[in-house]
Amino acid sequence: MPERTESDSRKLLRRLRDTLATPGKGQDRLDSITHLIADSMGTEVCSIYLFRDADTLELCATEGLKPESVHQTRMKLGEGLVGRVARTGLPVNTANAPQEKGFRYMPETGEEIYSSFLGVPIQRVGEKLGVLVVQSRTAREFSEDEIYALEVVAMVLAEMTELGLFAGDVDGMRALHKQPVMIRGGTGQEGAAEGRVWLHEARVVVTNPVADDPLTEIDRIRAAVGQLRVSVDDLLAAESLDKDQKQVLEAYRMFAHSRGWLKRMEDDIARGLSAEAAVEKEQSATRARLEQVPDAYLRERLHDLDDLSNRLLRILTGQGHDTGAEMPENPVLVARNIGPAELLEYGRKLKGVVLEEGSVGSHAAIVARALAIPLVIHAGRIVTEALNGDPILVDGDQGIVHLRPEETVARAFRDKIAMQAAAQQRFASLRGLPALSKCGTVTNLLMNAGLMADLPSLEGSGAEGVGLFRTELQFLVRNKMPQRAELAALYARVMDAAKGKRVAFRTLDIGSDKVLPYMKPQDEPNPAMGWRAIRVGLDKPGVLRMQIQALIRASNGRPLTVMFPFISEHGEFTAARDVVMAELDREAAMGHPVPASIEVGAMLETPSLAYAPRAFFDLTDFVSIGGNDLKQFFFAADRENERVRRRYDTLNVSFLRFLDHIIARCAETGTPLSFCGEDAGRPVEAMAFAARGLRTLSMRPASIGPIKSLLRRVDLTQANEVIDKAMATGAESVRPALMDWLATQPE
Repeated sequence: MPERTESDSRKLLRRLRDTLATPGKGQDRLDSITHLIADSMGTEVCSIYLFRDADTLELCATEGLKPESVHQTRMKLGEGLVGRVARTGLPVNTANAPQEKGFRYMPETGEEIYSSFLGVPIQRVGEKLGVLVVQSRTAREFSEDEIYALEVVAMVLAEMTELGLFAGDVDGMRALHKQPVMIRGGTGQEGAAEGRVWLHEARVVVTNPVADDPLTEIDRIRAAVGQLRVSVDDLLAAESLDKDQKQVLEAYRMFAHSRGWLKRMEDDIARGLSAEAAVEKEQSATRARLEQVPDAYLRERLHDLDDLSNRLLRILTGQGHDTGAEMPENPVLVARNIGPAELLEYGRKLKGVVLEEGSVGSHAAIVARALAIPLVIHAGRIVTEALNGDPILVDGDQGIVHLRPEETVARAFRDKIAMQAAAQQRFASLRGLPALSKCGTVTNLLMNAGLMADLPSLEGSGAEGVGLFRTELQFLVRNKMPQRAELAALYARVMDAAKGKRVAFRTLDIGSDKVLPYMKPQDEPNPAMGWRAIRVGLDKPGVLRMQIQALIRASNGRPLTVMFPFISEHGEFTAARDVVMAELDREAAMGHPVPASIEVGAMLETPSLAYAPRAFFDLTDFVSIGGNDLKQFFFAADRENERVRRRYDTLNVSFLRFLDHIIARCAETGTPLSFCGEDAGRPVEAMAFAARGLRTLSMRPASIGPIKSLLRRVDLTQANEVIDKAMATGAESVRPALMDWLATQPE
């Protein structure tokens, strides 16, 4: 690039830094900046548009347009040329702006006399902050050097906006990370919590976007990239990596050794940016490209580059996991995503978890349920918005997060938490009482578990046993396959903690959304209906046998209950059951203690099993309806898809009639039947299931109190009559009728 341009760029950035360092009001700073940029670039106009809210841009300062249009001119995201720059994150450069497609004429600005237009985004690591525009009367396109220079200036403006240098007295503008924000996501785990933000990956703050000595900064970036390359090479040298992990790290190494990546950052430094600001400028450009790429593979590769930029920033700034910051009291973990092992490391000290990604069936959701802490997923932009220590309210029931809430919101939220605490105290008084309805019907209430951390809830919740122990969590939180002896010791501790109460161990349920880190993921278009659960166990009999052996040895002469997941046909159950019987014979032949009694059952999660031959129901010792999967297959509605997962009601008449069919099949053969899943833990649904004849329900521990409270105050015979009557009228769902009837029942 020409030396003159380099010097002019650095000179402008130094003047810009000096202006920003001068004490003064935010509006005065903005006005000075537009004057500096217009003067430096030889244009009649320079304007700064900042976001007033997520969808609205406002003209906040200008040199050349009518002064009275400042804070009066606004446009929506995507509207006009300025809106297009903001929406796409890409520059717009035209010699004839009025003739450009999408041009919006704003007479209050007086801009119609300016033909040339160059607009670049003011953005910081994916966060869109505004648009920087220069215009001139002369009809010409701006050169690549001029575009580049303006982008460098926009990068500095982004950092200064992030640091709040324009907030305060700029009309309608408030400092970032200061105002209250409500983010609507999805429910991963119910519950409510108030606390302070703890970022899983601490936010990197760049306080020195402009540098005086480019050579020193280039030395710093080269040293940091060298350190990054060594760290990636060290990771690749690890012997424990499988083929897929190596492929990911090979992509990392390719980007880390990319000359183009380093050269672009060095060019930005030559323009006057610090090494940190150059990395962030390149990262912002990567994020902008991410939004434009339709191909999933290419998007994933750009995510790799984005992650490398974060690593590089942490090397340059020394900011990372070890920032010296202390975890606040009542921490609420905020992250883009998190694995089960990492979440377990935090343990019960967390009050809640908020993720930008995640799903209701993810490993993190399973662990959050085990830890009994509220989880909100799909909370867009939470990582960008939140800072360590920010006050935060997590409403897992509604899937809503209030960041830096106003006092009125916080007060109402505390009232909600207080009401829930009072209700839990009331439920605690029922702990030792049966779920005995007014009609004399007793419903057995069991709890779901997956970790040793769950087991203290067995006594505290009043559960009569564990209806589902998810054995896969012990596989998911490790980097390699656990040993038989490890599993046997763990299962023995679970039985010890249960103190003689029944524990139904579900064999390994992997596949779909639960992929082991040391197992090659299957490239399946629809993994929920693919190679998973018992299908994996039967195809890899060594793993299934090892787990059965561990369970038999853990029982050490005590009763044992084993349950197979995702059984779709009689033959699958027969084959799996044969493995158990063979292992029992083998253990006995070796002189090892065998269980005093054994139950072998199946989870009914596919409609096909409801129509299995009678021989299946005769053979199995019990059936547990896996409500989460059964409902998604019954309605053909993916429970990981937020658009459809709440679309269909569990109390839909069609689904209830299907449950009636299953209840009748089990009644014919006297096969014990239970319902396990999220819906079992919802009071109205649980009451409806019990009214239709389901005498055992398994749910998360926190739901047992509310369910027991409701069941003890209603007559299930009357509830069943209400359901029958609603069905007879042709209603689509029996929920409205049940809710009306419940409103008439005494508390």
